[in-house]
Amino acid sequence: MSETDSDRIGRAALPEPRPAEPVAEAERAAARLRSSDQPLGEPGRPVNRNSPVYVAMSAATGVLVVAAAAYFVVVAADVLVLIGLAFFIAVGLDPIVAGVARRIPRLVSVGLVVLGLLALVCGCVVAMLSVLIEQGAQLRDQVARYRDLLSDRGTLLGWINQQLHIEQSIRNVVGVAAGSIPEIVASFVVVLVLTVYFLSDLPRIRHALVRLVPASRRPRAILIGDEIFAKVGAYLLGNVILSVIAGAATFAWAVTMGIPYPLLLALVVSVLDLIPIAGALLAGALVALVALTVSLPVCVATVGFLLVYQLIEDYVLMPKIIGKTVRIPVVLTLVAVLIGGFLLGVIGALVAVPLAAAILLVLREVCFPRLDQTSSEAPG
Repeated sequence: MSETDSDRIGRAALPEPRPAEPVAEAERAAARLRSSDQPLGEPGRPVNRNSPVYVAMSAATGVLVVAAAAYFVVVAADVLVLIGLAFFIAVGLDPIVAGVARRIPRLVSVGLVVLGLLALVCGCVVAMLSVLIEQGAQLRDQVARYRDLLSDRGTLLGWINQQLHIEQSIRNVVGVAAGSIPEIVASFVVVLVLTVYFLSDLPRIRHALVRLVPASRRPRAILIGDEIFAKVGAYLLGNVILSVIAGAATFAWAVTMGIPYPLLLALVVSVLDLIPIAGALLAGALVALVALTVSLPVCVATVGFLLVYQLIEDYVLMPKIIGKTVRIPVVLTLVAVLIGGFLLGVIGALVAVPLAAAILLVLREVCFPRLDQTSSEAPG
């Protein structure tokens, strides 16, 4: 066999290279699709959803997405909580920013609102700083006395401590709080920065969320979404106002009855009152215990005052300040706070009520009418 024949056989054994014509044709088609309005071309026709391949791939993709999302939520739970809290605060502050942004650019209005709130908080802290330092020093000097009162089983306070282990609980809370200060400061900075970014881009976020809804249902989705945002905003601002009123009322009562550390108690009550139901209970228990160090009649009178104030807040102040925007059944409120607190702690309890109100709105406006229509169309 000649060398020419061997070369011919070797060449015949090699696979012929595929022509590049299909790819070249696709590139020419891509160039024709590109335009100034659609630089990436117009979307193609929808995929046949009845295709077995499409159904199988969709099911497999759905399972993978759910598994990945569950794993991501477990791993990044702390970060997601901070992101959710920042978004919640941004939605609550958006009505103020939108009102200011009618005359100036939105980015400038965001800066003014955030700086104004920080200046207000810092101003209040500076105004109360000297009194807080003085009352904190008094509390430090009285620690030994309070420890003796808690250890004396012959007194009512000592008996309560024996039953509820108040002294050990206070030590645990103080230890955890002292060790968590760096983490709290870092979380505050992260939430503050994220809130500013969310406030700046909230219109674009809203626009992107609306784009996820089919075009035929976008008008109604906009109305429902705006109502949800209004509920969150009304609840957040109203809750802050109610907390300030609760702190002021506690301060006035403590000063009147001679209860020690009135400003410290008012500050603690204001913070705890932000948490629905559980916050008021914790704040009331703390104020009652401090009042018990004065005398039993003062403690009883303080408990009565707290109960009366809570009724006034629930049935008079809350309807006036928050209005009917965030009105949900009491049972649903309690269940939402318990579930939110169990899942996400204090932050979960804080956002549980507006989240439950949003879910109730979606059920009432979307799910229930659809179910009613289905039942009316069913054969009798």
